[in-house]
Amino acid sequence: MAGARQTAPARHRDVPPETAAFHRLRTLPDGPEKDELRRATVCAWLPMAHRLASRFRDRGEPLDDLRQVAAIGLVKAVDRYDPGRGKAFETYAIPTVVGELKRHFRDHTWDVHVPRRVQDLRNQVRVARRDLGQTLGGRLPTEAEIAAVTGLCTEDVRAGLEALDSYRTLSLDAEMPRAKDGSCLADTLGLCDHALDVAVDREAVKPGLRSLPERERTILYLRFFRDMTQDRIAETLGISQMHVSRLIAQCCEEVRRQALQEAAGQPT
Repeated sequence: MAGARQTAPARHRDVPPETAAFHRLRTLPDGPEKDELRRATVCAWLPMAHRLASRFRDRGEPLDDLRQVAAIGLVKAVDRYDPGRGKAFETYAIPTVVGELKRHFRDHTWDVHVPRRVQDLRNQVRVARRDLGQTLGGRLPTEAEIAAVTGLCTEDVRAGLEALDSYRTLSLDAEMPRAKDGSCLADTLGLCDHALDVAVDREAVKPGLRSLPERERTILYLRFFRDMTQDRIAETLGISQMHVSRLIAQCCEEVRRQALQEAAGQPT
């Protein structure tokens, strides 16, 4: 209606009235006076930061932690705000604080490190799967259906679906689904089998053993497979016990050298 009075948009009750504090902050030199004015300005706008933090409650993070993150964003906004550009501080501070909160969720709340691109794919897939689930009679949508809605390729949809399980890890003490005996996830994990290491070592030394002269191979066989003493080996082969001891040490060193060279990919 012509002549009607236009009213200014309503301000939140936690938004302080505009003052000259920001102009003074820009002109004051570093020192106690500026530090005190900066502290007072941050405290005055802190209720607004807490209100913004409350938007992110019930997402798995304690509200006190979110308020601390929002306060950090507020401090950054106070330090970077330039009143000379004519923009109200609230207009500048809100995106700064919200951006700090979103970065906190992106960088610090994932139990498994996931690249930012995959995090964005996860969010798109999560929203599309939720919306499609309401129209598909309760069944989960297929990758092709999610791709059609989001415009993503099936590979990106698959990456987003995999990332859905990366936000929170499952404790090894968690009880197995449908377990009647109270068994937990840790009970399903295998143990280290040292026999596997022995099998690998045996395969590694076979080439070196085959390259030894027949007498040396016989000595090693009698010592390590027949468990004969050096004295009995010496008596069997008609040589001294000292000679047997020296040959065992030389053979073992040679077989070990060849096995290490083979593992390093070097010619023997």
